[in-house]
Amino acid sequence: MKECMDSENLHRRLKKIIGQINAIDRMIDEDIECEQILMQVNAAKSALHKIGHIIVEGHLEHCVKGAIKDENVDDALGEISSILEYYSRI
Repeated sequence: MKECMDSENLHRRLKKIIGQINAIDRMIDEDIECEQILMQVNAAKSALHKIGHIIVEGHLEHCVKGAIKDENVDDALGEISSILEYYSRI
């Protein structure tokens, strides 16, 4: 799976999300207005969703495409089904 992803891009995005989560934690301690906290929660949630999207794209581009090239349609369909099942839970 590692070759399916741009690890550097994903790590950079995750560090940003960690920063957002830490900021949300501080906002709660500082008694910031709920609306502002919820805006930050939504931003972190959207960023995490984007990471999932990038992983799905990589999986389709490398793993599924590879199975199709190898003429292993059953494996390709299984890969697609599996990734959609996991991603739909987000």
